[in-house]
Amino acid sequence: MTAQDFERLSDWFADYCKTFYSSGDEDRKNIVLKEVHTGRVIENMRALVDDLAMAAEDSFLAQTIALLHDVGRFLQYARYKTFLDSASVNHGALGAQVITDAGILSPLPLRERQIVVQSVKFHNAFSLPDLENREVLPFLKLIRDADKLDIWRIFIEYYETPPEERPSAVGLGLSERNEYSGEIVACLKANRLASLSMIKTFHDFKLMQLSWVYDLNFSPSFRLLAERNLVHGIASTLPQTEEIAAGLAVVEEFVSEKSGLKRR
Repeated sequence: MTAQDFERLSDWFADYCKTFYSSGDEDRKNIVLKEVHTGRVIENMRALVDDLAMAAEDSFLAQTIALLHDVGRFLQYARYKTFLDSASVNHGALGAQVITDAGILSPLPLRERQIVVQSVKFHNAFSLPDLENREVLPFLKLIRDADKLDIWRIFIEYYETPPEERPSAVGLGLSERNEYSGEIVACLKANRLASLSMIKTFHDFKLMQLSWVYDLNFSPSFRLLAERNLVHGIASTLPQTEEIAAGLAVVEEFVSEKSGLKRR
């Protein structure tokens, strides 16, 4: 893949987003949220591939995956007015279908087409799938890391925004009572990823997001996580209990070891 291929696909993506623009302020806010997110994920991906010194063609391939990873979100919102997959459709699978139907990857070699489509399809899976094409795996790991790094940023801003000003499509439909699950804190202490089935309250969701550190794949991902102080950004919105503090200490120590940076 070349820089020209990436630019062509970037132009297609920009035009595709415009087809979902609306005169409604709320609709526009939700569409722009995903456009901005895509741009940030591309930036994260560039930082990762530069640090990992990937070959130019694979670097542009990884950036293309970042560009297209959430392309299913736009059609998802148009149909269902939500970004919640459990209340609508799997946006990764939908994105893979959008890409395939549009035929935008047809000028690329078969290897690259397969890597892009499979990476988009499974970027949001709970865990890495067992894929027959092993060439997909490093790219899938990259997009999962680049995506998480910006999702943390989005939700920190979301938590800090007054409820009436939050983008409507990000709503989780969770109770905002001041309660949380000890089961998820136990996952933090055990260096284990928490699952959506454990989530009952908004604080549970925040704790689950903290458990995502155990699903990061690359050293530069941990460094970006630490440098941006993302764990603290989420932790500061949680109840200040000894139980949560103990779980956070394990998370912070894990990030410190993986990033090679001293804890703040």
